[in-house]
Amino acid sequence: MAEESVLSAAILKARGEGRCARVPFITGGFPTPHVFWDVLAELCDSGADIVEIGVPFSDPVADGPAVAEAGRRALEEGVTLSWILEGLAARSFSAPLVLMSYANPLVQHGWAEAAAGPGGGPDARGTMRRSLDILAADAGAGSVAGVIVPDLPLEESAPFREALSAQGIDLIPLVGPNTTRERMEEYLPHARGYVYVVSVLGITGVRAGLPPEAEETLRRARTVFGIPLALGFGIKEPSQLAGMESPPDAVIFGSALLRHLAEGGSARDFMAPWLRAWEPTGTSWHRGYLLALQAGGGVHLGRTAP
Repeated sequence: MAEESVLSAAILKARGEGRCARVPFITGGFPTPHVFWDVLAELCDSGADIVEIGVPFSDPVADGPAVAEAGRRALEEGVTLSWILEGLAARSFSAPLVLMSYANPLVQHGWAEAAAGPGGGPDARGTMRRSLDILAADAGAGSVAGVIVPDLPLEESAPFREALSAQGIDLIPLVGPNTTRERMEEYLPHARGYVYVVSVLGITGVRAGLPPEAEETLRRARTVFGIPLALGFGIKEPSQLAGMESPPDAVIFGSALLRHLAEGGSARDFMAPWLRAWEPTGTSWHRGYLLALQAGGGVHLGRTAP
């Protein structure tokens, strides 16, 4: 039987405390390469249950303006996946860490070493497998607990999943409003850590409220997956979760945090409202949120991957 996922355990711990898990996203090397490590530590020490680290990429397809700008600035500063992994290996943090990256940087990370090593050469498939093994080993050395690859189809994910799994790292699936129940069931046998539920079709970025289809997607996913559901895209503040009958088990917020940091704000100050929202004296909408969780709206253990 597979060991319990560190990521699932972190979210379930939060639910045991009667709250939604807090998952901030920050682009690697932002706002500057030096300051990034302090910000990451501050997020972990200011109530983050998990932190997602975005790998800067020159050709993003799902990044909104704030994430794209953060990635551009990081690339100009010379930030790479190798730089992020080397920095993680040299440090320790109090919350589990997840890498979010497009497939290209992940494949390229160990490609040159794999091609030059034993068996390297014209066999591209073999080189790719070795390259992913190098990636997974380096990610494991940096205590990475999970990886999200937005542009990786399920049908092409096996080499990534196998390499990462050998290091105890979860490959986290994404589902959205256009993901049918049948398609979710195809993900089920391979899903670990948590399921990233995209709230809207489109790019990342702050929105005034969550569309009705966000909760419908959560309900549909809840009938399939037995691991936690994390809602992301367009989330700025806790009040956006008001009135949800099927709340997520974790909430992911990135664009608002990146803008806050770009304006000179601190990670601690940004996290403060998320901590206050789950205090016993919190607002009435949050008491309703807790009732929804207690009524069974959160993680259920009836469905698990075979």
